[in-house]
Amino acid sequence: MNTKILWADDEIDLLKPHILFLKSKGYDVIPVVSGNEAIDVLQKEYVDIIFLDEQMPGMNGIETMKRIKTINQHIPIVMITKSEEENIMEDAIGSNIADYLIKPVNPNQILLCLKKNIDNKKIVTEKSTMAYQQAFRELSMRISDRLSFSEWDALYKELVYWELELGKIEDSGVAEILANQKEEANIQFAKFISKNYLNWLTGKCDEKPSLSHTVLKDKLFPSLNESHPVFLFVIDNLRFDQWKTIQPMIQDFYRVEDESICYSILPTATHYARNALFSGLMPSVIAQKYPQLWLNESDEGSKNQYEQQLLGEYLKRFGKNVKYSFSKILNLDFGKKIFDNFHQLMHNPLNVVVFNFVDMLSHARTDVDIIRELAEDEKSYRSVTESWFKNSILFEMIKYLAEKKAIVFITTDHGTIRIDNPVKIVADKTINSNLRYKVGKSTMDYPSKDVYEIKNPEDAFLPKESLTSRYIFATKNDFFAYPNNYNYYVNYYRNTFQHGGISMEEMMIPFVKLVPKN
Repeated sequence: MNTKILWADDEIDLLKPHILFLKSKGYDVIPVVSGNEAIDVLQKEYVDIIFLDEQMPGMNGIETMKRIKTINQHIPIVMITKSEEENIMEDAIGSNIADYLIKPVNPNQILLCLKKNIDNKKIVTEKSTMAYQQAFRELSMRISDRLSFSEWDALYKELVYWELELGKIEDSGVAEILANQKEEANIQFAKFISKNYLNWLTGKCDEKPSLSHTVLKDKLFPSLNESHPVFLFVIDNLRFDQWKTIQPMIQDFYRVEDESICYSILPTATHYARNALFSGLMPSVIAQKYPQLWLNESDEGSKNQYEQQLLGEYLKRFGKNVKYSFSKILNLDFGKKIFDNFHQLMHNPLNVVVFNFVDMLSHARTDVDIIRELAEDEKSYRSVTESWFKNSILFEMIKYLAEKKAIVFITTDHGTIRIDNPVKIVADKTINSNLRYKVGKSTMDYPSKDVYEIKNPEDAFLPKESLTSRYIFATKNDFFAYPNNYNYYVNYYRNTFQHGGISMEEMMIPFVKLVPKN
């Protein structure tokens, strides 16, 4: 069905060449000579877009527009006028018009306006699909190549770029192709990690990425020498694609000075990765150096209750004897209390604020049906994160800090991945509950070809609770499931977001430095 245009102008007869031109391009035009006639047409039939002459006698364009908005507030309206007076433009734009054209208009201007306001979705879909199809082959070749960690960083950023671009269109077919390409990338990424991870930890390689236990020293500590206060926001479970989703809102207030990919250590779980982040140490070293600040898998109690103390020790070891604050925000009320005291924190060289919303969202999505519906796939998961951030106390904090010219860092401890494929495992009752990694004895039974094994935890600087302790990690979108009650277990957890294993989404996490625009 052709696009239907309602065009109101008291000199409509002079516009017949424009109308004939639009009809030749496949548009249907309903011409009227007054605002009242436009209202009459709109009450009888549906139109896709309205062109309004601003200076019609009787009810002018602005008045007609206000009446139209009471009938259909979502219909796009294009104001056309001979006047270039600023107040008229402001009145029109303030009434939320779709476009503003100044007479005399030529047919190509009208056509461009229509493509921008009516055909844009179709054009964007066609252009985005074609651009990704052209990039597909080159991406596939890079995925199958032997990449360095920096090349993996670039590849992952490009895959996220296409995921966000294709998320704007309604072509599920091309989105599925990209999902399959990401899955293949994760297969190769797991091979890359299994080959290089232990060498990164032991220094048996020339180049390695910033890891959980080195990133603050590498990226944040140098900024503590600057005159402005530094705020570090750690958003638990924040993936790189989620960061890119909230970035446009932040850029109204902050400029991105550095956007790095750092790597979460294994397991990609809060117990290990966040303790490593705040201590600057690998888990087994924390357990040896600060046994009172570390809890093993089998110990009861919160595994992250000593992060503030670990950060204090970290700063001392590197000669950063600065005053700092540390806050964990688990709910809105406590977040507001922290924000109310922000003026006092401006005197501290360093302030750390941990937000657990995204982590709580992923857990709620597993347990609460309505959250499953709201975040049923990757696109909606990002959308819920974006909606939260837009209305969050965190966003209010960032806007406040921009006015105070504070430096802001945003990062996370690990990401998360939507799991789909169960891998059977048999183990005793003492094994940990995480779906993406397991810590157990050598009696664990599992398909070794489907996991990444660390048979000697000391090689990966992980605590060893027994002589035969070992760690195994799920890769790709796999998750561990037990034979007992297998079908129920698999159906309950399939298509939920989990962490702990090896994937680009879990390991390759953002570390961003923001400086105030003003």
